[in-house]
Amino acid sequence: MPQLAQIAEIYASQIFWLTVFFGAILVFIGYGMVPKIQKTVDLRDDKIAADLKEAEEAQKAADALEEGYRADLDAARAEAAKFNANAKEAAAERTEQALAKADKGIDKTLEKAAAELEAQRTAARAELEALAAEATQAMVLKVAGLKVDKRTATSAVKKELTHV
Repeated sequence: MPQLAQIAEIYASQIFWLTVFFGAILVFIGYGMVPKIQKTVDLRDDKIAADLKEAEEAQKAADALEEGYRADLDAARAEAAKFNANAKEAAAERTEQALAKADKGIDKTLEKAAAELEAQRTAARAELEALAAEATQAMVLKVAGLKVDKRTATSAVKKELTHV
């Protein structure tokens, strides 16, 4: 078979050229392109590492700012609570003073009212005693036919009212 006899000659030249082309491709890609690609990958890795480091520093700065913010906020809250407590204390003190002043005014008003009531009671009692004395004079005159003077009738009425 003539086809089989030519295999060694044909395949040998094909293997030679295959080796030459693969070698050329290896040299072109392996020594020409791979270092450029590796350099690009290394630059990208360095850039990513730098960005990560920068992000960590920014995170630390943000954490420090947040801590300062929280400290300022806590201080402001404490100051507000202190101000609120002082305001409540001042309001309570003013209310207490107003109540004390009102109590004094009420006490004075009560004392005046009690004095007026006592004066009216005394006046009413005196008027009642005078009426009772007149009524006593009239009854004695009508019942016994005796005329009693006003002083005697008044003393009799006072004497009877002390027993009541």
